[in-house]
Amino acid sequence: MTRQIIQTENAPAPVGPYNQAIAATGQFIFVAGQIPLHPKTGEIVGGDDVAQQTEQAIANLTAILTAAGVTLEDVVKTTVFLKDMNDFAAMNAVYSQHFQEAVAPARACVEVSRLPKDVRVEIECIAVK
Repeated sequence: MTRQIIQTENAPAPVGPYNQAIAATGQFIFVAGQIPLHPKTGEIVGGDDVAQQTEQAIANLTAILTAAGVTLEDVVKTTVFLKDMNDFAAMNAVYSQHFQEAVAPARACVEVSRLPKDVRVEIECIAVK
């Protein structure tokens, strides 16, 4: 199995011992969970607004996928972590603008007790080249 680390300055640098993404066997790209950090400033985007936070998390995913040579259309699985499941509708409204229902990836969405930097949303994905 081949393993290639994917890195881009257009998404936030990892805040721990992990990479932005890994391409495995040249086909699968596993993207680490992305939170709404601005890639240049490292500041949280959107304040307490889950819609704005979701938009930035997806922008970060998109930047990493682009660095790996794929797009959101190549994503086959996402996992969305929400601080509060009451935010689901607002998150889903933004999410659906980026993942069209007819070709949307498989998805899981779970509420968690806490996320890094106390953000409201984190999204990870798997894409296929």
